[in-house]
Amino acid sequence: MPVELNFRRPPQKPPSQRPALLAVASLLAVSLLAVALGRGQEKEPEEQPSRPVQTLAFHAEDLPDGGIDLRAAGDGRLVARIEPGQDGFIRATLRGLAQARQREGLGREPPFTLTRFDNGTLSLEDGATGRHVALLAFGPSNAKAFARLLPGTELR
Repeated sequence: MPVELNFRRPPQKPPSQRPALLAVASLLAVSLLAVALGRGQEKEPEEQPSRPVQTLAFHAEDLPDGGIDLRAAGDGRLVARIEPGQDGFIRATLRGLAQARQREGLGREPPFTLTRFDNGTLSLEDGATGRHVALLAFGPSNAKAFARLLPGTELR
């Protein structure tokens, strides 16, 4: 006859969740305190007005071979020639601005204006649509593509 062994364990309490809840509450309290203290010390960046130092108003002319001539708006002198397949950032930026003009039914007459400011930044503005492109937002190498159109321009 088999012997039956009945080993009964005493009933165990389920593990308490209290330490986990205290840890979460503590973490939340520390986070809220850090945010509150951080906001009190937050300073608005001092916005220094930047002044234009150098500008170039130009027209972009598409060429039959796929190149683009950039001509000064005043006298029509050739500022730069973008060879087919070269200077992708300049091409894409000017194409985007030209397409915006077409969508709005505007002509090619108002020039694009490239401006260098005293703080070293560059911007390109479309006089027809009022669109403004901060060129350094696309990285220094892309901004340098436009910077070479303005003699003596160094980016910061």
